[in-house]
Amino acid sequence: SYSQQAGTVCAILSADCMPIVLAASDASCVVLLHAGWRGLAAGIVQKSLAVIRSKQARDIEFYAWLGPAIGAQVFEVGAEVRAEFMKQDAGLACAFKEYRQQRYLCDLYLLARRILAAADVNQVFGGEHCTYSEQDRFFSYRRASRTGRIATLAYLK
Repeated sequence: SYSQQAGTVCAILSADCMPIVLAASDASCVVLLHAGWRGLAAGIVQKSLAVIRSKQARDIEFYAWLGPAIGAQVFEVGAEVRAEFMKQDAGLACAFKEYRQQRYLCDLYLLARRILAAADVNQVFGGEHCTYSEQDRFFSYRRASRTGRIATLAYLK
């Protein structure tokens, strides 16, 4: 979701995937990304920033906020997920902790921070919540037996 218009609300829905809000330092645009591991692996951050930067008249700094997502202590993935990120950047190995045979605990927040830093977004906030563990605060698709979502909204004043 993307806007350059003041007052236009951007929205995305997530459950355990991470919402990322990108805001231009000059308040010229705001962007919301739905960034689970598949989106991060597919380059949603890099591709979105490339499109946004191509629309800007000059080079602008971006800030990022990482919304509630499943935490590193419970987000279990297979070796194929880790391998997908290793194809892109071996340095992303730091976001995976071996859990058991061919299974890893994945830190989505760390993946996003490293990807954002590589895309020259160095002002990153948020990233301290776990939708699965903080059951009194957040819905988690993996924890609940029903369907629900978390809405992330952002707009320019």
